[in-house]
Amino acid sequence: MKNLYFTICLLLITISTAIAQTYTTPNTGVNWTLDDIAAASPTTITVSGSDYVLLENLVISENDTVIISSDLVLEIDSGLLITVFGAFTINANSVAITALDELNPYNGFRFEEFSQINIQNTSIEFGGGMKVLTEDFTINNCLVTNNVEGGATTGAVISLTRGMPQITNNTISYNDLPAIASAANNTVSAYIYNNHIEGNNQLNTNRPQINMGTTMVNDTLKIIQNTIIGDPSLDLVGGIAIANLTGGTILAAIDGNIIQNNRYGMTVIGPDSFAYIRNNTIEDNNTQNIPFQGGSGISLNTNSGTMEVIAEGNQIRRNLWGITVIGTASINLGDDVDSQGYNVFLENGNEGELYALYNNTSNTIIAKNNCWIEGQVNTLADAESVIFHQVDDASLGEVIFDPRGIGCENLSVEETTFESFSFYPNPSKGEINFNNIYSFTEINIYGIQGNLLLNKTLLEGENKLTFNLPKGFYFVSFKNETQRVVRKLLVQ
Repeated sequence: MKNLYFTICLLLITISTAIAQTYTTPNTGVNWTLDDIAAASPTTITVSGSDYVLLENLVISENDTVIISSDLVLEIDSGLLITVFGAFTINANSVAITALDELNPYNGFRFEEFSQINIQNTSIEFGGGMKVLTEDFTINNCLVTNNVEGGATTGAVISLTRGMPQITNNTISYNDLPAIASAANNTVSAYIYNNHIEGNNQLNTNRPQINMGTTMVNDTLKIIQNTIIGDPSLDLVGGIAIANLTGGTILAAIDGNIIQNNRYGMTVIGPDSFAYIRNNTIEDNNTQNIPFQGGSGISLNTNSGTMEVIAEGNQIRRNLWGITVIGTASINLGDDVDSQGYNVFLENGNEGELYALYNNTSNTIIAKNNCWIEGQVNTLADAESVIFHQVDDASLGEVIFDPRGIGCENLSVEETTFESFSFYPNPSKGEINFNNIYSFTEINIYGIQGNLLLNKTLLEGENKLTFNLPKGFYFVSFKNETQRVVRKLLVQ
């Protein structure tokens, strides 16, 4: 009996010593630095030059602020968590937050409701992700990589809960979990802009790299100009999903993204949904290669209620399906009013058949002014050969497409070696700037049908163009004596 009692006591002592201590700021409305915390509690943070080590859990109280404004490295011991009720700001030029031992990650960050979070120019790695319970959240120009499951969040390395968080200009790559997510029963209208998102969900669970639930009723979820690249070795990971599974609504804009090498490109699921899908490049999303389990460039699916999607200017190539529309979903692919069309399709197919558009609904779909087979002038028969609709199955709705035939060569952006060339802003309201590093001497702007609308000779050093054109899509050609590059332009 004594031996048993001694064993239990020893076990309790071992457990108690294994549980990390916690330092909580005093909640006095003071701004703290890491040096301040180290001075107040040397057992919490140790300092050597610009290297800091966190050895205890850290809680930032409701009325306190922790500011990191100088370049440093913060290493965090195994299993520790930073919890913020107040404010947490990183505004230095270069901050690294990592594990003290990469083989024993820390638990990450928990940002409580009403906390104020602004993280700039920071690498965050080998932790348990960020549980974002506040709507006052900004992360910009950061690297978020090699984070693991089992820490602060289980849904994604950046797990959102409410409001309009800002996620801009980051690289989010090769984390165990998806990159960005919100729960099905939360309303989040995030601004997700100009991020490079690659190889996330390394655990290969059936979730996409961006996995969003319902949105706010009057504020739009914006997923704009991101690059979303899949790891080809993962066969269950999609690109983007937005799903209404709990009786909410979806209001979304998915514009100008590059989505490649995922299980599927993007999907919108559930009733009471409205989305713009414009000017995206969606290619080679077929890593699972099972046609009836995924692989669409764009998939729309609801079995009740309404779903309306307006799509134009997308380039959809080499997916198992181009666009699939299922249940009671509806898409406008070109009606000359809300959508000009101008979508381009190439080699989307499986089992020897090409499917640019599969209308698996009873709805009529208007789809004018699209290039159904890229690289050639399309005929009515060409378009019909890659569209599945009422003609193929009498129970399905009809796809009404332009019988004129489209000069598809004018809708394709020329592939060149000008990888470092860019112009901005795009979309534009009448002016663009460009980095004229290739000594261009001439600019031409063409309409979507290839008609020349503007010609300008450039003077040496000139890098700005102003114009007055109606809203819509155009092609801009930059030429020097031996080369030409063509880029798509959206005028708002």
